[in-house]
Amino acid sequence: MDIRFRPISLEGQAEYNRHLALCSQKPSDYSFVNLWGWGREYGLEWAFVEGCVLIRQTFPQTLYWAPVGDWKNVDWQELRDALPGDACFIRIPEELKIIWESTLPDVRVGECREHWDYLYDVGELVELKGRKFHNKKNLLNQFLRDHEARFVLLDEKTVECALALQTDWFLWRNTENDRTLEAENRAIVKVMHDWSRLQGLIGGGLVVDDKMIAYTVAEALDEESVVIHFEKGCPNFKGVYQAINQIFLEQCCRGFRIVNREQDLGDEGLRKAKLSYNPVGFLKKYTVCLRG
Repeated sequence: MDIRFRPISLEGQAEYNRHLALCSQKPSDYSFVNLWGWGREYGLEWAFVEGCVLIRQTFPQTLYWAPVGDWKNVDWQELRDALPGDACFIRIPEELKIIWESTLPDVRVGECREHWDYLYDVGELVELKGRKFHNKKNLLNQFLRDHEARFVLLDEKTVECALALQTDWFLWRNTENDRTLEAENRAIVKVMHDWSRLQGLIGGGLVVDDKMIAYTVAEALDEESVVIHFEKGCPNFKGVYQAINQIFLEQCCRGFRIVNREQDLGDEGLRKAKLSYNPVGFLKKYTVCLRG
């Protein structure tokens, strides 16, 4: 098997997406938009080989991500033999982990809780019914009562307004030169700059007094699920996050059953916030070494 890695490119987007469509589980990490946005931050590369696409990060260390394709029709023994003996994989979805455990000897697996995707019921987050959503509904109602907000779809023109909000948001939040926030900001700016060249993007924003105060950038993972990649709001508007969350799903995502709101990356504050929206499940991921 000839494996030749090269940087992630827009030219390979369509072919990559054809392979991704064959995966029986589609974590948020593996959407092309995510790879493109974060490619420079992780030094991401890919190699198109027989049956799948290999993904490798080269920064801050060399690690492999899950191969993308029809997992049931890949010669895993051949692939393992073609990779370095110390190759370790991260962000491995549960179904692929099970396939590797059943087909390859001496596989060593570790749980990776910080990379689990949070899954929510779209209908629940639109309707916000019941006691478990009482606080969210109150904040949403307060926002709607206090502000005459207009919802707009993001396109090549309105995404410039979202980019202006992102610039302001980054200045508000990054008072301590947080490297994680700096990396995220670069990823967001990259996606917004290439909006018209990225397939399948869905986005929306809230506008008050002709200024965008919140935005969401999302993408369909398959016919049933949509992933929220980025979501930001102006801190001067109480309830703005509850508003953009609910209104975007109501306006743009009624055709989906599940909304994937990505990982918490081990951040306790982020974990608490994601749990407060009452996930209906998780897409679990693991670290795997194929040679134990």
